[in-house]
Amino acid sequence: MQTQRRSFLRKLFGSLAAVTGIGLTANAKNNPTEEKEVSNVVYEQDVPLFAGNTKLGNLVFIAGKGAHFQGDIQAHTDHVLKELEKELILAGSSMKKVLKVTVYLNDIADYQAMNQTYKGRFGDKPPVRSTIAVAKGGVPGDSLVEMDCIAYI
Repeated sequence: MQTQRRSFLRKLFGSLAAVTGIGLTANAKNNPTEEKEVSNVVYEQDVPLFAGNTKLGNLVFIAGKGAHFQGDIQAHTDHVLKELEKELILAGSSMKKVLKVTVYLNDIADYQAMNQTYKGRFGDKPPVRSTIAVAKGGVPGDSLVEMDCIAYI
């Protein structure tokens, strides 16, 4: 039974990859321990803290971006989206290749205003998205919004 389920899942994911054109490179498929590629590493006292982006196969994972200046939710959202786009381009991708976005709002009351600035930024086929209102303490660095994403190259 378990062998049949694994076989079914392999076929299903293979079919999805073929239909969408998205999948891991042949090397990543055959070598699950493939070394990931990271860039824009942030350091804290000479110790790596996190990378701005990480690639594995033809997927790129972009670290959360915030807006660390005075402004309203629309100014912060615009800034964050521009920072995501810069990081995507650096990684060899684009806003149109984003598959998943996670939005962290300091205040859920900003949801509609954030959406006004967000809409249309990923082309005519927007990615899937989760929006989360953060707990007490807010988004790090006093940003009103933070976003991260997953894209393909």
